Amino acid sequence: MRIKYFGARGSLPTPGKTTLKYGGNTTCLYFSTGRDHYIIDAGSGARLLGLELMSQEFGKGKGLATFFWTHFHWDHLMGFPFFIPNFIPGNRLRHYGPERTREILIRQQDFITFPVEFEKMPSQHEFVGVAAGKKFQVADLQVSCCRMHHPAGGLTYRISHAGKSFVFATDVEHFENGPDPELLELCRGADLLIYDAQYTPEEYQHGKKNWGHSTWEKGVELAVAAGVKRLHLCHHDQLHGDAFLEQKILAPARKAFGRTALAREGWEFQL
Repeated sequence: MRIKYFGARGSLPTPGKTTLKYGGNTTCLYFSTGRDHYIIDAGSGARLLGLELMSQEFGKGKGLATFFWTHFHWDHLMGFPFFIPNFIPGNRLRHYGPERTREILIRQQDFITFPVEFEKMPSQHEFVGVAAGKKFQVADLQVSCCRMHHPAGGLTYRISHAGKSFVFATDVEHFENGPDPELLELCRGADLLIYDAQYTPEEYQHGKKNWGHSTWEKGVELAVAAGVKRLHLCHHDQLHGDAFLEQKILAPARKAFGRTALAREGWEFQL
């Protein structure tokens, strides 16, 4: 699988000189298995992804992409109306996510909030409801998921292909007495865990409990318990610039678990 981050920020886009290295766009992950295109969430980074895809078959109205939606907070949706392949007749988009996925996308593009309503875009859309605990296949991918411990809920996905697997655990809040058993089982033995580390342990303890996010410390705890090979920390807080991320999150996390990195907008790699 070829994986690329188009957005690794949480809550709000943060353009500016302090976020140049790790990026200011909100969550959007792209991966492919050759000819097939897959996207997890469509934060503001989805605009850049759409522009890149337009140089391929999507620019001719012959593209097919599959979205996996984790949940419906706006930082994970806001880029979808600006995803340019949506506006090219003939392009097809499949959506896997919670049952209300179609309803939420329609509501986001109500005419009062966006000039082009969802159902008036010329692209074609197919929706498949996914329940927590479900295992299913999409083309040559094996997909499993568990519920996401986050306000209003959602899904955490494990994606497997050709003997490799990664878990996308954005917007998850840890349990105080050890890893979430369902998430731990989902992560077990994965080649890569992408984990929400929006706060430092100190920030979490002083005012961020029950906000639906986690810390580098709990990400390391989960990675070790599950026996994952690599850990990427994501969903960077809008107040954390590049220097803060490296000093207060990456440095202590890497000291505890050497195979740790920060998710970085524009980073492309092979799994």
